[in-house]
Amino acid sequence: MSRLRFAGAIAGAGSTSGVRLVVGRWLESPLGAFADVMVEDAAGHRTLLAPSPGVAEFVAQTYAFDEVVQVPVAVAEEGGPRGRGWRVTAGGALSLRLGFGRRAPLGWLLRAVPGPVATSTWWAGAVDPVARTVLRGVRTRGAALEGRREWYGATDLHRVTSLSGSWRGTDLGDLAPVDPPCSFGFSSTPRTPGLTRVVTTVELLDPSRSR
Repeated sequence: MSRLRFAGAIAGAGSTSGVRLVVGRWLESPLGAFADVMVEDAAGHRTLLAPSPGVAEFVAQTYAFDEVVQVPVAVAEEGGPRGRGWRVTAGGALSLRLGFGRRAPLGWLLRAVPGPVATSTWWAGAVDPVARTVLRGVRTRGAALEGRREWYGATDLHRVTSLSGSWRGTDLGDLAPVDPPCSFGFSSTPRTPGLTRVVTTVELLDPSRSR
């Protein structure tokens, strides 16, 4: 079995317009450094915004979408007197600003776990029952599409404190819980908006097993 690791951060947030977003900023991966955005609107339509054919193919084979759009995706860090955040752009489709606040209590607990342990698949499997109890709907291990398996090794968590921007020309409104939950995959993002530092491990199906 082939296992691929993606190291970076995931920001998940809802909006008062009903649009929910999951922004991935991957600093290290088999596909190089990249950013992508998963968007689910109030009607449940799921869109992947991916910066290259390779990223679009891999992510769409792992998660479920109704639409896949290849478009330049950029995530820039911002800082100022009100705190830090991200500015996210995806062609002319998405303009987004997210503000980040203090480390959440769970973030302090995650930081206390040694990195090699926190990012291992065995640890993700061990803490999965706890994650499902503490964070509604969240899994740290599970099945993806194409027979793939996935593990989330979270190492830190900060709150998302603000949101502004537009999606396909419509104002997103203000920050809101990720409710209803996103339906991209087995564990997309917690209900409470947050920025999670994470190492994701994806295990690909052995082609010989599908014959």
